[in-house]
This record gives sequence, structure tokens and C-alpha cells, in this order.
Amino acid sequence: MRICVFGAGSVGGYLATSLAQGGADVSVVARGAHLAAIRSHGLTVETPDGTINARLSASDNPAELGSQDAVIVTVKSPSLPAVAASITPLLGPDTPVAFVMNGIPWWYFYPHEDRHLPRLDPNNVLWNTIGPHRAIGGVFWPACSVPAPGVVRLLSGAGRGTTFGEPDGSISDRINKLAGAFRAANLPVTIAPNIRELIWQKLTFNLSAGPMCVLTQSPVRATHEEAALIDCSRRMVAEAEAIAAAMGFRLDMDMDRVVATNTQLAHRPSILQDLEAGRPMEIDALYSVPLDMARLHGVATPTLDLLVTMIAVKARAAGLYPG
Repeated sequence: MRICVFGAGSVGGYLATSLAQGGADVSVVARGAHLAAIRSHGLTVETPDGTINARLSASDNPAELGSQDAVIVTVKSPSLPAVAASITPLLGPDTPVAFVMNGIPWWYFYPHEDRHLPRLDPNNVLWNTIGPHRAIGGVFWPACSVPAPGVVRLLSGAGRGTTFGEPDGSISDRINKLAGAFRAANLPVTIAPNIRELIWQKLTFNLSAGPMCVLTQSPVRATHEEAALIDCSRRMVAEAEAIAAAMGFRLDMDMDRVVATNTQLAHRPSILQDLEAGRPMEIDALYSVPLDMARLHGVATPTLDLLVTMIAVKARAAGLYPG
């Protein structure tokens, strides 16, 4: 199976290397020093169980990689317009594109409602170029980082791994084939008929600490060393659950478990990593669009409103969010 991973950073690099080890014909779209390192030394993944390395076809120009059986997009949401502008050479007539990303996806309302999300897909470029009919939803649960060009580090065990789901909830041949490539690589994978509910579940967990991490520029567990911040976490989760409920999903998060988990996490969320590295921040997919949905349904979110507004001010001052 020919699979291109578009965006071979922390998540994409881990998946690409593992899929190649499992026998798939894997290529990656990368750029800069990371691309140079992959071309020179291959892509290395450090895991708690050991280190693996794979030599992969790598380019910053998708036209050099050719048509694929599947594409896995793992870039941050601010990079999606650039993906739309260059992905076409990777797409055959029936090539699916799995978007394994954080937050609300650009295709969220397809095929149930004729509604677009202009914050995530300005001028409908993804809708018109890739097409929502190609989209497969993806949720990646473990935490990863890129400690050096050409190197990806899995910060925890593989755990729940990756979950895929068709926007219409079906179990299609194409999603079974993609999951089969993951299983051949011993990558934990599940196929879910309720991918939107799982997107909300992960987003809500991210909201339990992520905004506080950005504002304090601290790892997750540092935000759970003060009683006032734990109380803030509980309020953010309650507000996120209320938004999800308004969108049709009852999450019933175990808040004591969430707090216990956050107390142990030394990980710095990816949006904080972007802030500290001077990269565009995916504020819209993680924060703005969920709050737009809250406004649409009249859900009060005072804690999230305050923290997200402060994050937007901080990001604009750093030149990492256009507003």
C-alpha cells in the first residue's frame, strides 16, 4: 500500500516510520532542516521500548512522490491552505485523505449539513480542492515531540494509538485497508462509527489543561499544582462538555481521572510547543471554532472565553495568530 504522510513532524513522523517498518510503501512531505535530516539519515523514532529508523522517500514537493493509495495529513490546522495548494499530485481518482489532527476538523458537518467552517477552510479551498468525500477523520491519542531534525520521540506508550472514522459513520473498504496497514505495523488502531464524539472527547481533555499551559508556558502537571488551577480545569471541562452536548454528544468525562492524569503529565501541549518555537498556533481548531459553536447554541462559556481571549492576545503579540 502506497501511503504518503503529509507533515512528518511529531505525529506524522511516528506514524510514517512505523508504517514503513510494517511493510507499507511510505513517503513523507516535510520541509526545512527536518527534510534535510530525513534525506540524509532517515527518520528516527525514539519510543519507551527502543529506537527505530526508516529510510523514506521525502520531499517538500508532493509532485515528486506521485499518486498514492492513501494520504495521511498530520499538519497543524494553520498549514491546511498550503496542503490544499499542493496535495493534488498525490491524489488518484479514489485516494482517501485521513486528517489526523487536533480540534474540530474542516469537514465536520459533511455529509449531514451543508455548512462550512471558514475559520478552518478559508474560501472553501479544502472543500473544493480535496473534497469532503475523500476525508477520513482521525484522532491520535499519544503524545510526541521532535527533539531534533529527523528525530521523533514518543513520550508515552502507544496506548490507544489512532482512531479512524468515516464522516458518515460507515465502515468502508478504504478505512479497513488503511487500518490494515496500521495493524501490519503493530500500530494500535480502531475504527469508530462515532468519530465526532471522539474528536470532542479528545478536545475536551485538551481543554482541561492546554489553555493554562499556554498562558503559563508550563507543562501540564505544573497547571495542576495549585487548587485554583484545578478548579479552573474543572470549569473548562464542564463548559466543553456543555458545547459537545449542544452538538449532540454526551461525554460524561470522569473529572477525577482527568485531574489525576494531568497531575502526572510532564508533556508540553503542541500548541505551547508552537508558541515557544515561533510557529503559527492552531487557536481556531482548538478554541475559536468550539466557541463559535457555543455561541450558535447559546451555551455560556465564561472561563473558556476569558482564557482563549488572553491566548489570542498573546499569540497576536508574538505574530503567531492573525486574529
